[in-house]
Amino acid sequence: MSKELVSSIDRAPARSLFNALGITDEELRKPLIGIVCSYNEIVPGHMNLDKIAEAVKLGVAEAGGTPILFPAIAVCDGIAMGHIGMKYSLVTRDLIADSTEAMAIAHQFDGLVMIPNCDKNVPGLLMAAARVNIPTTFVSGGPMLAGHVGGKKRSLSSMFEAVGEHAAGTLSEEGVKEYECNVCPTCGSCSGMYTANSMNCLTEALGMGLQGNGTIPAVYSERIKLAKHAGMAVMNLVEKNIRPRDIITKDAILNALTVDMALGCSTNSMLHIPAIAHEIGFDFDIRMANEISEKTPNLCHLAPAGPTYMEDLNEAGGVYAVMNQLAKAGLLHTDCMTITGNTIGENIKDVANRNPEVIRPMDNPYTKTGGLAVLSGNIALDGSVVKRSAVVPEMLVHEGPARVFESEEDAIEAILGGKIKEGDVVVIRYEGPKGGPGMREMLNPTSAIAGMGLGSSVALITDGRFSGASRGASIGHISPEAAVGGNIALIEEGDIIKIDIPNYSINVDLTDEELEKRRAKWQPREPKVKTGYLARYAKMVTSGAKGAILQ
Repeated sequence: MSKELVSSIDRAPARSLFNALGITDEELRKPLIGIVCSYNEIVPGHMNLDKIAEAVKLGVAEAGGTPILFPAIAVCDGIAMGHIGMKYSLVTRDLIADSTEAMAIAHQFDGLVMIPNCDKNVPGLLMAAARVNIPTTFVSGGPMLAGHVGGKKRSLSSMFEAVGEHAAGTLSEEGVKEYECNVCPTCGSCSGMYTANSMNCLTEALGMGLQGNGTIPAVYSERIKLAKHAGMAVMNLVEKNIRPRDIITKDAILNALTVDMALGCSTNSMLHIPAIAHEIGFDFDIRMANEISEKTPNLCHLAPAGPTYMEDLNEAGGVYAVMNQLAKAGLLHTDCMTITGNTIGENIKDVANRNPEVIRPMDNPYTKTGGLAVLSGNIALDGSVVKRSAVVPEMLVHEGPARVFESEEDAIEAILGGKIKEGDVVVIRYEGPKGGPGMREMLNPTSAIAGMGLGSSVALITDGRFSGASRGASIGHISPEAAVGGNIALIEEGDIIKIDIPNYSINVDLTDEELEKRRAKWQPREPKVKTGYLARYAKMVTSGAKGAILQ
């Protein structure tokens, strides 16, 4: 692509501007590689990305390319959580994809290296890679090391739950402060199998990231070496003309979903995988998750589902060790191409599981079914999503009265105020992609439920979504959402909600006739936001069941 800029006299004006950048004629004759870096000083997972970018640039230059840096934005979900800022989290995924597309094509790069780390950057840049379709590699900033409180490993989800414990009177203010100062001890994406780490691990499963991209901790020097190799790898892809759509295929998407099930990834992957699939023309139905779940065991219980963390998964052999076991069981498409220039099967064939307590063997899984489940029924005609691997056994089947709230804030006030009782089903609506707008994460209410000691007796359902740090019977992405007249809008206080995760169902105990009677009285609500990007987003976004893609 950059040859357009150096091959003819009519491109002299462009070359004059490269002169203004201090780029030499020798550099212009090499492939121009865009380094897309989401470094900033507000997201802990991104504060080290300047070092990663420098290492990538060295790798590109070493392999014969000319690296040129440009930025991508990032929102820290933990800082944005629980207030209006969270409306601006998911929506950045499409800003990232669109702006990267614009920069890559406008400047005629020959290849790209994507440097994301946190929740929306990884899928946003994967969407851009598939859309632009020039040789591309990924290298993330890596996960945070776990913190330590009371002699145990802890993470950000522990911090949110500590707030609930304080509200319940079981943790002092000094105890909360101890958590505050110790749960996030280093830079990196938060240390459990939350959304950022889920998506970084899935770059390996897709073939777009090198081995260790999802698991090597941010503070390890091995991460710098990985970044250099990612820079070298893109030059090999340029030489061989291997492009993202040669790698991100339908089979690769299904591989990612299979690995998702084995790892116990965040429910947000069920927004991002469909959006990435959309970019390659694959009409992904979220109910495919149940079919794959039925044959894919859950092999890992990383926080918040269990007591292990990303550093433990890395030491056990990482994502490739998990994939090796899945491949031996015939559950992966091993002939898929990757950014190494080799197939998935070639990449993973010699990677062993070094800790069967962190990565369970296939004959001793945590569960015989995968980490996620898609539930359908008269509440969610188009589906909803739950992280089944993070639900305690006694809540897999649950029936209880609806406690209905029109916003996240109202629900949190009731939970922390002691108004939610054992057996209740908290319903939070008008928080979907259109109704929010922006489909806020609900880590605050789920953590408050857990902190108040109700995690094994109270369910929460919403047309919003959950952080990867949420655990318990937390069912999100209910589609159609309340704002477009989905049946969640018709639920009334005290209605009996029936949840059956093993049988993939979620229903309100009402007849079709009663639902239609209520629908006749329902009126659409005025938009919560009428100006700016959120207003435009609300008009363009599809449902959570479609990946909240823009039309």
